Amino acid sequence: MAAAGHPDWLRPDWQARGVGALMTTRAGGVSRSAFESMNVRDGLGDEPQAVAHNQALLAEAIGASPVYLNQVHGRHVVRLHAGGDPTARPEADASVTTDPGVACAVQVADCLPVLFAAPRGTGVAAAHAGWRGLSLGVLDATLAALCDAAACTPAQVQAWLGPCIGPRHFEVGADVLAAFGADPARADLPRFRPHVPGKWMADLAGLARERLQDAGVQHISGGAWCTVEDASRFFSFRRDRVTGRMVGAVWLER
Repeated sequence: MAAAGHPDWLRPDWQARGVGALMTTRAGGVSRSAFESMNVRDGLGDEPQAVAHNQALLAEAIGASPVYLNQVHGRHVVRLHAGGDPTARPEADASVTTDPGVACAVQVADCLPVLFAAPRGTGVAAAHAGWRGLSLGVLDATLAALCDAAACTPAQVQAWLGPCIGPRHFEVGADVLAAFGADPARADLPRFRPHVPGKWMADLAGLARERLQDAGVQHISGGAWCTVEDASRFFSFRRDRVTGRMVGAVWLER
């Protein structure tokens, strides 16, 4: 059964039996001003009633309880179970479940959301991948947790990359290159383009795709949207500073 929700929201272009997934955009909610309109994160300055309304709209659209994480740009993965406390906010940057009725959810506004589907509707996972978490191995850890929970191999997993800051706007320093083991003195850095002295433009989605491929994932899609470039459709912290958050969610259909 396909998810409802706003027609502007994104859906992974994968063939994952028994799996529902979507990515919200700015459209479809009730928030105003800098948070217009589908902000799903509280504590940012948005009206709490508006955030709660938006979260209820999302839960209704997917027919499952999204579990939001206290994201800390690390690599910890939490296992979710149906019937748990959906307001618990575990400290983690990824979640995995094999239970229908609960949705793995990550909130983003430039960082990369990655959704995973194991074969035959046996499990799903979602990861929040900024450059820190990505360099620390959050995607590797999420994939390993999903394969363990669903008794599958990485080659059987499908992964979808949502919107994130694009390579024309993600300026980074030498510390980011070092985190990925890249030598700033080299001229041929495929995911880091020299920009100005001491700065490079990084391809976050490309780095994630490479990490997944190295881990054995063969079915990878998405990753074609830049949050910074499309202000009418996506929240972007780097562009606006005060802004809302979108959510990528994936769940097992009942």
